[in-house]
Amino acid sequence: MVGRRKYDEGCAVSHALDLIGERWALLVIRELLLGPKRFSDLRAGIPGASPDVLATRLRELTDAGVVHRRTLPPPAASQVYELTDWGAGLEPVITHLGRWGSRSPSLRHDAEGSIDSLLLSLRSLFDPRAADGFNATITLVVEGRPFRVEIADGCFHLAGGAANDPAATLDTDRRTQAALLYGDRSIDDALRAGEATVTGDTAVVARFLRLFPLPAPAAG
Repeated sequence: MVGRRKYDEGCAVSHALDLIGERWALLVIRELLLGPKRFSDLRAGIPGASPDVLATRLRELTDAGVVHRRTLPPPAASQVYELTDWGAGLEPVITHLGRWGSRSPSLRHDAEGSIDSLLLSLRSLFDPRAADGFNATITLVVEGRPFRVEIADGCFHLAGGAANDPAATLDTDRRTQAALLYGDRSIDDALRAGEATVTGDTAVVARFLRLFPLPAPAAG
């Protein structure tokens, strides 16, 4: 951390910013919330960060105890980065930051982001009132990556990996998935266009897609 500016105050907020406040650091944490990743996976999820800058952020976060690096067992034997238990405690921070940022009048909801950022936005925007009486387990497959979504009693749970015996599986690319969630694209239209496939109950998918309303922009 040589050369970095630090607040160096006896305040937990400023100390937290000393640890995770550098540019790209929170996005690294975002990309690791749904599971460990290789360096190349992180590069794909944060294309704006150069390899050198990304390596520096990973080293800083590792030194701070937020991220841990380990080697996968054979036959993979590749190195991955993952959040420590302490680092994983930042999940509600990312979720609330996403909810706060979603009210920005200048946010472009049609701008493409990483697959993880799209899926994590579901945590930020889930509306328990819209899910009243709706309980389901769904698998979302976005560009080949499966995610398990469980909705029960107004609670939302998201994790990497396919669900066991889901009510439905929705398979699409990130752009179509974003349009289904936050644009004016209907699931029927995406199915007709061949840009999405559903295995199981299409009505469950249609109801699911209505659980994440965009908030009204904040007043300036």
